[in-house]
Amino acid sequence: MKKIIISNLKMNTVPSDMKSYSMQLATKTAGSKNRIIVCMPFTHFHTAKQFLDGSKIEIGAQNVSDEEAGKNTGEISASMLKDSGVSYVIVGHSERRSKFKETDRLINKKLKMALSQGLKVILCVGEDRVTRENKGACQFVKKQLDDVLKGIYENELESVIIAYEPIWAIGTGKTATLKDIEKMVGLIRKEIAYLYNDKTQISVVYGGSIDIKNYKKIISLPCLDGALVGGASLDVDNFSVIARENY
Repeated sequence: MKKIIISNLKMNTVPSDMKSYSMQLATKTAGSKNRIIVCMPFTHFHTAKQFLDGSKIEIGAQNVSDEEAGKNTGEISASMLKDSGVSYVIVGHSERRSKFKETDRLINKKLKMALSQGLKVILCVGEDRVTRENKGACQFVKKQLDDVLKGIYENELESVIIAYEPIWAIGTGKTATLKDIEKMVGLIRKEIAYLYNDKTQISVVYGGSIDIKNYKKIISLPCLDGALVGGASLDVDNFSVIARENY
């Protein structure tokens, strides 16, 4: 079954790394039926585009401004990303929410801006450990979806991938149980049906310490459309195995 496999390199590489990474990834995943997306820092686009040209691998950004132009020193607009050859952008990642205090209202603005410029969006939702231990995870994620999808039309969801990333699992080497993943993905799909209708289609992927040891049993879950891979994507050999797997 065709899946969506997303690499999030975060701030762990330099632009010169992308020549080797891109060439190896393109070679090692040639013929894969999966949709492969590599999300990278802004500085990497030019090199990656050069060496991914001709492959089916798509380029994603890790952030976008909520405004299109103006006095926004240091920001990168959606149209800048589009003009740089970017197809996807991550919005609402837990690290942006926690470290940079991004709110659901801001994330909603970024989502609208990205979609208006023809970008596809990887929209992250997920709960922290305290919320989970207090048994508030389901209500927390439902509210995130309600708030970040305000004003988004049903047809626009064709350009949105929802990434469920339990914050408590990121970078810990721990993942949610298969049962917990199925429960939360089911809740996400149910909430989308509530906000729109029962026939609304949405792609949902999982991101939470996926690695070469656990990837297959997680991504093979029928409820999932793929995975958002963090640390494990830095090893191009391991990520290539995950990305070319026939699920």
